[in-house]
Amino acid sequence: MKWRSIALRCGLMAVSGVAFAEPGQRENLGQFAIDRTEVTIGQFRNFAADKALKTAAEQAGGGHEFADGWIRRSGWTWATPFGEPGREDEPAVHVSWSEARDYCLAVGGRLPTLEEWERAAYTETRANPTDDFASGRTYPYPVGDRPDGMNTSGRDRWPRHAAVGTTKRGVNGLYDMGGNVWEWLADRRGDEALTAGGSWWYGADKTKASAVQWKSADFHAVYIGFRCVYTAQ
Repeated sequence: MKWRSIALRCGLMAVSGVAFAEPGQRENLGQFAIDRTEVTIGQFRNFAADKALKTAAEQAGGGHEFADGWIRRSGWTWATPFGEPGREDEPAVHVSWSEARDYCLAVGGRLPTLEEWERAAYTETRANPTDDFASGRTYPYPVGDRPDGMNTSGRDRWPRHAAVGTTKRGVNGLYDMGGNVWEWLADRRGDEALTAGGSWWYGADKTKASAVQWKSADFHAVYIGFRCVYTAQ
């Protein structure tokens, strides 16, 4: 957007003193590194083109939305999350667990485990944290002691999912570990896989560590995206 200025050295954009994250940036947490933002439509587009991938949602004619039960929405896919072309900086949704896993492997990473995701989302590990976070402290929400600034069903400026890196920057300098879209985790239980973090459809209570949910691993919906972790350098 024209009114954002890019701070290249730290991989952030700034607007009136508010920091925004660029897709593709990682935060090194010592034991592993993790994407600062959810994987975007633009990033997933490159992967899909390289692999000539037609996702399960595309093959089925569209992904799911909840409206008095799960409804398949014609034409809703990772590229057109609400039936119209999405912006390149929106999170990639309507992606199944295996598609998210394969993306992470293709870029040299993997899906985070629950243990890794919780450590990244709630416990500040940086020696010199930003945004008044305290090193070594564990917080109830991914943005701190209060849920303010996340994209949930509460009173905020986002009617649906937000472009990545535009909500409040949270613990460990990460964005949208709470709210925006649920994120696939590596953990499996038969045909199910864990998701964490809640989404714009749910309240702030779903962003807590206790609110992870098992979902069918082949499910693809407008509320579910992902991010990757990597071996720390």
